[in-house]
Amino acid sequence: MIELERSGATDACGAACQAAWRDAHQLEHELMESGVLAGVRHEVIVRQGEVWEELDKVIRQEQVDLVVIGTHGRVGIRKLILGSVAEHIFRHADCMVLTVGPGAPPEAPIDSHRSIRPFLFATDFGTASLHALPFAISSANRFGAKLILLYVAPEVVPVQDGWITASDVICARENARLTNLRRLEELLGHDIELKITPECRVELGEPDEMILHTAASLNADVIIMGLHRSAHIDAASHMPWATAYSVVRRANCSVLTVRS
Repeated sequence: MIELERSGATDACGAACQAAWRDAHQLEHELMESGVLAGVRHEVIVRQGEVWEELDKVIRQEQVDLVVIGTHGRVGIRKLILGSVAEHIFRHADCMVLTVGPGAPPEAPIDSHRSIRPFLFATDFGTASLHALPFAISSANRFGAKLILLYVAPEVVPVQDGWITASDVICARENARLTNLRRLEELLGHDIELKITPECRVELGEPDEMILHTAASLNADVIIMGLHRSAHIDAASHMPWATAYSVVRRANCSVLTVRS
């Protein structure tokens, strides 16, 4: 038998892995003791390697439908910033991702005695958004929440050529609001049933700012958004990723992103 001497780096890596196993099982024990995992089928997995590479393998092997990740903020910076690992998962995971930031309530709504607050579905009427709508509807029905459909229109609206008065601008904006309001109502159709009557809203402004403002004013429990697959997935400035990224890192509630 030949015994190979382990290097210091290997020893350190093995010790870290053992510590991770201990922490994971301790957390599992605490959750079991508290009753949070009662009746929930679960498995503890600890992997060694690059986080996203290993997580991606687990997602594919276990056919995961939803990944839940937490993000952190940096003290002294007004805007919350996604951790590098959480950001990579949010951008690359093919399944749905529920992002829970530091501004989200500490307790899950389904585990508390308070009433469920509204679910906000933000749409741009694109194919990715339409793909996410059934998940928004089923989630609202599942938890008995009121679903709010939101479309954010640009503040600058087209008007006829010629002299433009203040009343022309107001009239054009109102016409655009009513047109998009009808489009939101048509998304629900007559064959879609919601336990609680939904509400449609059209706001003017920057999409990310108005989504965040509306969610805060409603005290929403979750924001639901559809995301396109894109070759520019790593470019923070690429739309619609710029809007989604801004909402995820700054929301005061959880954000569910659904890939088309």
